[in-house]
Parts: sequence; C-alpha cells; structure tokens
Amino acid sequence: MLTIGTTVLGVNDVARATEFWHAALGYVPREPGDGTWATLAPASGPGALLSLMLSETPVQDRPRIHLDLYADDQNAEVERLVSLGARRVDWDLYPEDPDFIVLADPDGNLFCVIDKSAG
Repeated sequence: MLTIGTTVLGVNDVARATEFWHAALGYVPREPGDGTWATLAPASGPGALLSLMLSETPVQDRPRIHLDLYADDQNAEVERLVSLGARRVDWDLYPEDPDFIVLADPDGNLFCVIDKSAG
C-alpha cells in the first residue's frame, strides 16, 4: 500500500521559504535542514508534511501541481499571506464567482486560498 508522505516545493532559498511557510501555516522543521532541504510538519501534531527542496528550475506559469489552502476567512488570510511575502497573481483562468484566490510564495510557487464557507 502506498500513501502520500509529503508535498515537495522547489525553492530558491530554503531558509527564506522555511520562514515564509512557518509564518503562513505554523509548520515547524521536522529535523534540522541543511540549506538544500527542509521538511516542515504541523506544530500541533499529525498532518500533511511540506518539504522544501533547493531548485534552480524556473517556476512554471501554469503548474500542474499546487497547494490549496483552506480558509475560514479567505480575505483575512490572503491579506495576512501577502503581508508575509506572498504576492497576488493576475490569474486569467478564474471561473465566474470563484471560491479561490491565486497567490505566489516568495519563490514564485503558485498556491490557492480556498474559501471554506463557499462550499
């Protein structure tokens, strides 16, 4: 049997990405990183893991895989994430009345903030 163990994001600066995702999600390093790799886990216990891997590959404009972050208060979370270093993305593929907002982390990796109350 297989299970998904972690989602891996390629980043330009592992330390900076660790700081951003720690502030964004409250995740903490699972073990000491080495500048090329870090795995973050929820500080509060079990949950999905996020690994950050040093990468020189350019970010895709339309990535095939991305993170969906679920928010009780979407607008407040988007503003908080932007204040931490995320940026809004001019996304031309929004459907009518979307329940998501596309952001990019400091390395340019795209992710969505989903309005939990919409579904």
